Amino acid sequence: MSKKITKRSDDFSRWYNDIITHADLAENSGVRGCMVIKPYGFAIWEQMKSVLDKMFKDTGHVNAYFPLFIPKSFFTKEAKHVDGFAKECAVVTHYRLKNNDTGEIVVDEDAKLEEELIVRPTSETIIWDTYKRWIKSYRDLPLLINQWANVVRWEMRTRLFLRTSEFLWQEGHTAHSTSEEAVEETKKILDIYINFIQKTLAVPVIFGTKSDNERFAGAEETYCVEALMQDGKALQAGTSHFLGQNFAKAFDVKYASKEGKLEYVWASSWGVSTRLMGALIMTHSDDLGLVLPPILAPIQVVLIPIYHSQDEFKEITLKLKEISDVLKSKNIRVIEDFKDTRKPGWKFSEYELKGVPIRIAMGPKDVKNDSVEIFRRDTLSKQNVKIVDIAQHIEDTLDSIQKKLFEKAKKFNKENTHYADNFEDFKEKINLGGFVYAHWDGTSDTENTIKKITKATIRTIPLNEKSEKGICVYSGKPSTRRVVFAKSY
Repeated sequence: MSKKITKRSDDFSRWYNDIITHADLAENSGVRGCMVIKPYGFAIWEQMKSVLDKMFKDTGHVNAYFPLFIPKSFFTKEAKHVDGFAKECAVVTHYRLKNNDTGEIVVDEDAKLEEELIVRPTSETIIWDTYKRWIKSYRDLPLLINQWANVVRWEMRTRLFLRTSEFLWQEGHTAHSTSEEAVEETKKILDIYINFIQKTLAVPVIFGTKSDNERFAGAEETYCVEALMQDGKALQAGTSHFLGQNFAKAFDVKYASKEGKLEYVWASSWGVSTRLMGALIMTHSDDLGLVLPPILAPIQVVLIPIYHSQDEFKEITLKLKEISDVLKSKNIRVIEDFKDTRKPGWKFSEYELKGVPIRIAMGPKDVKNDSVEIFRRDTLSKQNVKIVDIAQHIEDTLDSIQKKLFEKAKKFNKENTHYADNFEDFKEKINLGGFVYAHWDGTSDTENTIKKITKATIRTIPLNEKSEKGICVYSGKPSTRRVVFAKSY
């Protein structure tokens, strides 16, 4: 096959790019730093979106849409927020083009905007300006809004799915009458993300809060979900922020309480993005290509005939169509690749590259035996199965693949989780890759120094770990708990 993939062990970065390119997931566009998500890649994103959107709606959230353009003045109302995004903002300054004397298309200098518009890097400011008009009374709360949108954060160094100047995401923005309710919402979304990423993407995660240095700009607390990739680097897979009353005060969003008093509302915001596509690829894929969990696979089963004559072709495809109809009646996503433009061997390799979980092949001998050959993408194993048993077997196998992928990734995480009690040991284990649990004195100075020396950052302060007195791995000062360090994307 011409689509040769670089081995992970030879060059992980190139391996990652090869899978994206050869599996037809995405490509670089004519706009620097931006990507084209191709139909197959977008179909995977749509599966993610469908599952997650239902989880939001099942917990009372509704979807809306807010403008792509945000007046620059909105960003001046929340100082920490604008500082966090200022260097990444794309700015619209003019609203018209014209032909110059030589016939070139140029910006019309007379069409300058009175106020520059920021291309949405995140929507807190435009949404809270809107909420001021929507929220008047305690009866309007809680307000639980999500939007699916694109955002722009101008990047100098880009990688498909992981870091592009424009990407797709969902962002939730909620308003509440009490601090406790807003914190509860923030944690509820964290639980949704953990559940979604582990059960749908089959990617094991650790979770907790961010340090002050890593906290979202304008938040009181940031909760995060972190995943470990096959190269030993961490990837932030999702965040949920307790915003306190910062944006309510910045945009003067108050509500009349039951007692008739005017109170500022409390807020949360949260989001995951197409970065999850990168997490999916780097967690499960192998040297043959993409490996997809069945829940997300646009094609769960592909049917391929093997024949030498037209009579054999007709007989085999008739049987395969019957199997296809049975599987489709079980809501299994099936395609029938009966085209004669490619040989079976080429098709086998192509669907392995695209990560299709199950391949069903049938030849003349299989017809006589009333059986088919089943191939599993995760284990690369084959098995002959009687046609009469096919529906149940495929359902069970899809379920097995989903669970096995998670178990395999969880085993990798465990094998690449380390503990360090002194700085020499810490540096050695950070260089091995993976998560390193170590004591930290809680200061930004120590965190910054460790990052400067090792390139490792605090990925999370775990929520599910017990307090443990110790000594900071770098400064030697007292510490109350271990935090999780890693090199990251």
